[in-house]
Amino acid sequence: MVVLVAAALLLLSCGRNRQASPVDTPVDSADVEVADTTEVDSLELLVTDTPMPKAADELFDDFIFNFAANRKLQMERIHFPLPVTRNGQTEDVTREQWKIERFFLHQDYYTVLFDSERQMALMNDTSVRRATVEKIYFNTGAVIQYAFSRIHGAWMLLSVKTDPIAANRNASFLDFYHKFVTDSVFQSESLHETVQFTGPDPDDDFSQMEGVITADTWPAFAPELPEKMIYNIVYGEPTKPTGSMIFMMRGIANGFEQTLTFKLHNGHWKLTKLNT
Repeated sequence: MVVLVAAALLLLSCGRNRQASPVDTPVDSADVEVADTTEVDSLELLVTDTPMPKAADELFDDFIFNFAANRKLQMERIHFPLPVTRNGQTEDVTREQWKIERFFLHQDYYTVLFDSERQMALMNDTSVRRATVEKIYFNTGAVIQYAFSRIHGAWMLLSVKTDPIAANRNASFLDFYHKFVTDSVFQSESLHETVQFTGPDPDDDFSQMEGVITADTWPAFAPELPEKMIYNIVYGEPTKPTGSMIFMMRGIANGFEQTLTFKLHNGHWKLTKLNT
């Protein structure tokens, strides 16, 4: 992440007295569509007067944090009139009609889905020219897709489209995920025979511990996961489903990262690996 935004986010997060996991109270973006909270406004004051470094356009992750935090930059990086499609109907939204989109800056984390570790590597690939931010709402069954392209070296928002979850390429996993995080019995039934575990050693801050988790020990390791909505970022062109899914949670300016790896077994998703 660009140092400018990372430092600003770190300053804002220091006063929150958060625990290790950032999902203390999952936030539903449907309830804070614009998300002009005091913290976000404070962040904007910190970054607006400083031009975004040119290098921030090399990686989409660097750009999207600046885009969300800087109102002036966001207005410069939207191709107006912007086609916005809902229920099959497209409307051209003007500069005057646009409401500032903060994405995940109102919370302490964001989530991403990957089909493979190779796809995960695209986060750090400077050759990526297209990216789509997805806001996935389980309460309404909708996915809002923000499509970006890098044009002449600069990332631009080119369109917004809302589709049902059922039409999403990850529909099978998303349906499973929502039940996995809202039904504890189903969650236990969705564990592989053994779940490979990697995490920090409680006795040594500089070491990792490895082991296996079984159904009877799962409650002690089960992470807290968002239930109402999640984000996803598609880096580059979407790929065909592979029968595996890596669900990643990344903290914003707090170093938190957690991945859960799921695989399809006989048509059923199973958790096979947990890294914290």
